[in-house]
Amino acid sequence: MAGHGRARGSGVVALCLLLVSLVACGGRAPQDGVRSAVQRVLDRRAAAVLAQDALAYAATGGGPSYARLRAVPLAAWSYRVTEVRRDGDTATADAELSYRVEGHDRAPVTAARTLRLVRSGDGRWTVASERPAPKAAEQLWDQGAVTAVRGAHSLVLGAGQSRARLREFADLADGAVPAVSAAWGTGWAGQVVVLVPKSLDDMAGLLGSPASSYRGIAAVTTGETGGGAKAPADRIVVNPDAYAMLGQLGRQVVLTHETTHVATRAHTNGATPLWLSEGYADWVGYRETGRTPREAAPELGSAVARGELPEELPADEDFGFSGDGGRLARAYEGGWLACRLIAERWGEVKLDAFYRAVGAHGTRPGAVEGALDSVLGVSPEDFTASWREYLVAQLG
Repeated sequence: MAGHGRARGSGVVALCLLLVSLVACGGRAPQDGVRSAVQRVLDRRAAAVLAQDALAYAATGGGPSYARLRAVPLAAWSYRVTEVRRDGDTATADAELSYRVEGHDRAPVTAARTLRLVRSGDGRWTVASERPAPKAAEQLWDQGAVTAVRGAHSLVLGAGQSRARLREFADLADGAVPAVSAAWGTGWAGQVVVLVPKSLDDMAGLLGSPASSYRGIAAVTTGETGGGAKAPADRIVVNPDAYAMLGQLGRQVVLTHETTHVATRAHTNGATPLWLSEGYADWVGYRETGRTPREAAPELGSAVARGELPEELPADEDFGFSGDGGRLARAYEGGWLACRLIAERWGEVKLDAFYRAVGAHGTRPGAVEGALDSVLGVSPEDFTASWREYLVAQLG
């Protein structure tokens, strides 16, 4: 009886070893084999992108055509497969795309992607489609062929835009970078990447948010807040619909404002209230324009004229894209005038030092209070009172 049992056990082991490549004891080997095969396909795909080899790219399958992204100057491009779900001769893969734009990104920018693959009769896997993962933001090349225009201090990438239109943005960015360096200093990259999609809806797609969040907003800046020197470069993302409504001065102020966010990112973190980060960016934007408070702060001016003088500096929630355009405008204007007050009363050097001191604190509690005391020598209550008096003097 014991000998019979040993023989049967040996047969089971032999059968399991024989079939391991087909069904795998426990069911893991085939899935791991598909994942490895998919990774190899995507490695070849990435190599083709970096080599600018359209034929090699096409050999890996479909998805966004190589022609769409060939204008993007890339220093790195790779995929990391995180999960594969196979169904017969088809598979769905989740992957992390990492890439760097040459001369701009100091660390990889990452994007979650979903790829569908098919297996041919000879057992090879190829990509049938590639798209953003659910709830992930689109990349510019998902929206069409990318056109690139270089400026002295900028790289402008557009989809659905003419080269002449993109040149206008490069000129604006090239004016913004020296203006920001004159105010903030040169201790930053001194280069910006501007993305110009075709429409508001496409802008929202790049940001992974509803279009209603950005209606009336001319541009926003993405990036890792407080990421420090190793953070990827920010992207200034333009809303072409809103931009078309601005005059030349307004367009320059917006690009300079957004460029300021790029320059100050390493010193901006959770300790920095939005009235300071947005107010400082507006202060730099308006710094050399000659615009007066009454001209540049009409919403807050109207409120002051009605006797509705704000009690406190704008709160972070006042800057939310809630659909209340008046509230949002007053928040920006109030932050700008707070920074303008510091620059006028304590000097521009102190304004920069105050901004950096707030960010150096690292956390919100005590950050502004400590910087007001150590840099400006004033209490929060006295500063708020001075700001309110300044509003009346400048807008009343």
